Amino acid sequence: MKFVVKLGGAALEDKRLLQLCAKSIFELVNDGNQVAVVHGGGVQLTKTLAQLGKKSEFISGLRVTDAETRDAALMVLAGRVNKSLVAELGRVGQAAVGLSGGDGHVFRARKKQTNPDLGFVGEIAAADPRWLEAIWKMGAVPVISSIALGFDGEYYNINADEMASACAACTKADALVFLTDVPGVKGADGKVMRWLTLGQIPALEKAMVVSGGMLPKLKACRDALLQGVKRVRILPAESAAVLPDLVSSRVNDGTEVMVA
Repeated sequence: MKFVVKLGGAALEDKRLLQLCAKSIFELVNDGNQVAVVHGGGVQLTKTLAQLGKKSEFISGLRVTDAETRDAALMVLAGRVNKSLVAELGRVGQAAVGLSGGDGHVFRARKKQTNPDLGFVGEIAAADPRWLEAIWKMGAVPVISSIALGFDGEYYNINADEMASACAACTKADALVFLTDVPGVKGADGKVMRWLTLGQIPALEKAMVVSGGMLPKLKACRDALLQGVKRVRILPAESAAVLPDLVSSRVNDGTEVMVA
């Protein structure tokens, strides 16, 4: 099976969680699966920008990205965060190759048209999975930072959830798993929804039951399912150990997002 695993938030900050996620990814590969990892690094980027004297601003869960912020994102996401994740996978015995979405033109971006303008924030316009398939053939895990190159020659900051969705779609993945800081999608009663259909999402958004960073995440879930990805699950990083069990057994952690 093909898995795309998206890592972000505390899973990249907390050494214990990072080790847990890396070990689970290693086990998935060891069981004969092909795994691609897409990562964000918003917390680390926000800290770096603060050190540079820049305040971070978000609109509907997306970071406002001027040229200086974009350059910092390249440094942090495609640099330190990416290579730290590659190193952690290597530590548990899993070979990994780190790249940005711009390397090999794996992902091409166009500027996201929004009001107000978000700057160098992009969306995926095209994808070519050949480099990912080549890495898989060598038994390694591609580790992709959420930066993509536009047709205009500019790098764009891509929401990592959107990047993971595009990665799952272009590789015809069997499963897309978002490892997150939260236990899953919570309903109006505050309880985690173990099952969530695409038809239920608009009402949750309208009632503002879901907001902020969960908005692009649910859009990414929707896009992946509508483009043929078979399974999509939002899973707390604390439960990363169940990743290998997704193939063959019932898992109760997190939220399974379904077409219907």
